[in-house]
Amino acid sequence: MQGMTPPPVIVLVRPQLGENIGKAARAMLNFGLTEMRLVAPRDGWPNPDAGPAASGADIVLAGAEVFGTLAEAVADCTTVYATTVRKRGVTKPVLTPEAAARQVHASAGRSAYVFGPERSGLETDDVALAHNIVTVPINPEFGSLNLAQAVILLAYEWSKGVALASPPEVPLDPPAAHGEYEQLIDHLNRDLDAAGYFFPPERTEATLRTIRTAITKTGWSYNDIRMMHGIITTLGRARKAPGSGDA
Repeated sequence: MQGMTPPPVIVLVRPQLGENIGKAARAMLNFGLTEMRLVAPRDGWPNPDAGPAASGADIVLAGAEVFGTLAEAVADCTTVYATTVRKRGVTKPVLTPEAAARQVHASAGRSAYVFGPERSGLETDDVALAHNIVTVPINPEFGSLNLAQAVILLAYEWSKGVALASPPEVPLDPPAAHGEYEQLIDHLNRDLDAAGYFFPPERTEATLRTIRTAITKTGWSYNDIRMMHGIITTLGRARKAPGSGDA
């Protein structure tokens, strides 16, 4: 059943900048992932630049573990996914992020998404260790994703299989009965006629038809139509008010 398997761990191999680690942590927590593993971070760990870039994803940074090699970082994982834009001469199944997420949810064990250094990506030996390659369909003329972008793409696809908070659904009022539309159209046409809107006279029938078409396709509710009645009435009163310029 989707959502019952352990969440995947995010493994950053030889990350170079603390800021990028922080941004990756933020991307993870956006979609419910909290377990980060770092393999030989260039500037050591902890890194003071990671916290500000994480924008509150402190739980991810606080729990981040550091390993000397990728093999050590994924030793407890049953499936390892190497993220790379190319196969790098290693023959492995190649999946999209969506297909990889389906496999993660179908797996009984722990999975790992592995990301390479910002400048060069994963090396051939890193990819060889993985069971699958995950490649993002991307513009061949500009195939550059930064680390956080790559993390968020895979985390988002994984999140589709779990129950994360969604914006509350606000039920819409049902459309008004057709008779309510007719009353509004009649009200509007009367006021438009009184204001001299239908000119030249020979265009009146076509104009009335256009107005009817515009209003009946709105899907307005009863309350919407009541509001429009009020607007039309108020505009009519303003037109008739003393000093408005009426002869």
